[in-house]
Amino acid sequence: MSNRIIITKEAIKQKEYIVTALFEDNRMIEVSCDNTRDRNILGNVYVGKIKRIVSKINAAFIEIAPGEMTYLPLEDVKSPMMVKQLREGKLTENDEIVVQIAKEAVKTKSPTVTTNITFQGNAVVLTTENKKLGISQKLDKSKRKHYQEIFADKKTDEFGLIIRTIAGNYADDEIFAEFDSIYAKFQQIQATYKHRTCYSCLYHGASPYIAGVKERLSGNIEKIITDDKEIYQELVEESGFKPEHIVYYEDNLLSLSALYGLKFKLEEALQERVWLKSGAYLIIQPTEALTVIDVNSGKCIKGNQKDFYLKVNLEAAEEIARQLRLRNISGICIVDFINMDTEEARQELVRELKKYLAKDTVPVVFVDFTKLGLAEITRKKVKKPLWEQVK
Repeated sequence: MSNRIIITKEAIKQKEYIVTALFEDNRMIEVSCDNTRDRNILGNVYVGKIKRIVSKINAAFIEIAPGEMTYLPLEDVKSPMMVKQLREGKLTENDEIVVQIAKEAVKTKSPTVTTNITFQGNAVVLTTENKKLGISQKLDKSKRKHYQEIFADKKTDEFGLIIRTIAGNYADDEIFAEFDSIYAKFQQIQATYKHRTCYSCLYHGASPYIAGVKERLSGNIEKIITDDKEIYQELVEESGFKPEHIVYYEDNLLSLSALYGLKFKLEEALQERVWLKSGAYLIIQPTEALTVIDVNSGKCIKGNQKDFYLKVNLEAAEEIARQLRLRNISGICIVDFINMDTEEARQELVRELKKYLAKDTVPVVFVDFTKLGLAEITRKKVKKPLWEQVK
């Protein structure tokens, strides 16, 4: 299977976006559109002010710039960096606190912040509140033991470390160099945050497309292709991929976007109706509270009545899992599959649906069928859904 990432600039609805698309063979399975004029704040670290604490939801609303509110779940707060604290040991309105943007604003919800400041490298992640040494369980036992030993004298009680699966592809000196780099960022903030004014930005997160590329370092990515010189240079310097895997596309006769049919594929990903090969189709309708997906037999010609509906549902399950990733549908998703006669058929559908959902890079869970026979799925919210990115 040939996996590649395409990064290019594309005009959508008279606005310019940086489009980052992940292709498996010739099929687009993920895409992100970042408006070149929008201010990216995901991953940024700020000195924020606590404007309001709501005990009923155990949350605080943090202002990171005049009039710019974010949401902080208080159950996750352990040992925050306090710039100004009115009552020691207790968060109070008007306290000033260091927070990092963990999730973008989605629909009408404010961005979510965390006090667990994270500095992410390719092989190593440093955290300020989760102060354990965590090593990927996907690494073999000997590798885990090796990393436990070599980081024994580097890990202190000030911070936590996560050794990612991809660390196994790096030499020890490369891992140490990366650790030194992110540790220096941590030290810089630790040494200066108490002296910074409210609303100061202490750290800027990576460009959205660089962050997206880094998330896929452990995947089977054959190439990253871009036709933008600035993006190409940043990829070479910051992405963590070897330079030979990063391609600068130059062809005056055929643009990179046209070569991969990006414009057409984006238009498809924003349409309400999705046709399946069998002639059946999906209707995908986002609402304020959740996303509803309806499975219809459409033009599909009925075969054996006994397994016809199961066949359509299985095809729909695979496409639904793809559409969740492609459109970045998050939160609650309700799917109305075609009704089936037997519990055996329903269980087969559940098994296949879980298999397809497991391929997602974002945590996604099949919850259950409701009493009305509707499938409940939840997917973690990180970025805006595609339709909202380009609205």
